Amino acid sequence: IYALHIKEALILAKKNGLNIPVIYNSSGYENVDTIKELDGLIDVYLPDFKYCSNGLGLKYSGVNKYFDFASSAIIEMYKQVGHPIFDNNGIIKKGLIIRNLILPNNTKNTKNVLEWIVENIGKEAYVSIMAQYFPTNEAQNINELNRKITKREYHIIEKYMKMDIFKDLEKMRKNMCLIFNLLIKR
Repeated sequence: IYALHIKEALILAKKNGLNIPVIYNSSGYENVDTIKELDGLIDVYLPDFKYCSNGLGLKYSGVNKYFDFASSAIIEMYKQVGHPIFDNNGIIKKGLIIRNLILPNNTKNTKNVLEWIVENIGKEAYVSIMAQYFPTNEAQNINELNRKITKREYHIIEKYMKMDIFKDLEKMRKNMCLIFNLLIKR
């Protein structure tokens, strides 16, 4: 709904000299046609990739076809901006960074998300694996989500990232470990 307003505002802003990277922060649950409308206007896409199945999207977020929408949107985002490009100061200028929040009792979901990214975006993908989950609102009433992740769950994903499928993902692994170390109490 707001994308057309964003599009109009960005066209006007760029016409009037806007020259900083435009970052589109998203839940990932996007209509691919909406993302196509933004082609050429967004420099950095920062989508969440919460669930690697439609069933989890319905169960935890109450949305139909989460995986179908998110995966199609993320592929379109990647087509538009590619892998991240940074300036000499390490500031992102253009690209895609995908985020996934490890959920309690759902390490398999994070593994599936990572596999999908490697298979569909490539081993050069930038991924932020987040460990700061904290149950709020309705999540407090869902047994499998009503707690923070455990050290064991953290270590499952950390160990998984060391498997052969990810051997060429050194940047991804280093970034993930840094984020983990900042966000989870050991």
